Amino acid sequence: MAGPPMNRVANWFTPKIALARVAWLRTVLYLFVILDMHAFVRDTRLKGEHPGLYQPLLLARIFDLPKPSVANTTALYVVLIVACLVGATNWFPRTAGWIVAPAFTWWVLIGMSDGKVDHDHLALVVALWVLPTVKSTVRGRAAYGDQTRSEAAGWAVRCVQISVIATYFLSWVAKVRSPGWNFSWPSSAILTWAIVRRPHPVGEWLLHHPWMLHVMQWVGFIAEFFSPVILWLKGRWQLLGALFFLGFHVANTAILLIHFLPTVVCWLAFAPLERIVPWFKRRRSDRDTRQTEHEPESSGQAQQQAGA
Repeated sequence: MAGPPMNRVANWFTPKIALARVAWLRTVLYLFVILDMHAFVRDTRLKGEHPGLYQPLLLARIFDLPKPSVANTTALYVVLIVACLVGATNWFPRTAGWIVAPAFTWWVLIGMSDGKVDHDHLALVVALWVLPTVKSTVRGRAAYGDQTRSEAAGWAVRCVQISVIATYFLSWVAKVRSPGWNFSWPSSAILTWAIVRRPHPVGEWLLHHPWMLHVMQWVGFIAEFFSPVILWLKGRWQLLGALFFLGFHVANTAILLIHFLPTVVCWLAFAPLERIVPWFKRRRSDRDTRQTEHEPESSGQAQQQAGA
């Protein structure tokens, strides 16, 4: 029998979370996949037109996936669009989810087969694989207000949260590993090089203040190292941690035009989305109560005026 420490570890990986949060994540992430296919990893179908340039990534080689062609990339596109639209409604979420997860993974493997693998898709791909593991008790609109607490939902959400944080911590590992396992990265001119490569008014202004660039590099470097702490924070402290990294991405967009939206949208796994429907219901109930209290007064005033 597992002792208390093992129970605490198991409980941390499988917290009981309302199924409503998973329902909201399904809708947002499946719709985002459609956006991603057209705005970010959008050249998969073009790779099918030029299969000679295809260089399969490790995962594609392990599973011996076929080379992209016009036929299979077009079929992949249609399947993803249909499955994402169905999954976003929370009808047949597991069936749609088990179609989207491998299909989008293949889509990304083809799209990133030119040697540049964007690590901002890590959390999104993991989320698509774990969401179908959660069995909902209700479907459709009712799912967004389902307050049934489930360990399966907690495990799926925790996997997404870990993947979000891993995006930053593994980025820190890459920064330390590349120069030979030392801390030279934050003292380098990497941001200066990036701004020169991606000129932008805000970044060009910062070129005249190199000390600010070094401070920003050190802040990002330290924040990435301590990012796993967010997984153990609670309430407002966790919210502050999330807002810090969202601000980090806003700064990157302003300075370098780098958005990291696939990771940013997965930060919703930390948000108590299950409170949205109850909050609207309370607002509507309060509004109805105020109207009910006001109606007798209006009726009484009308009777007094009529009697006068």
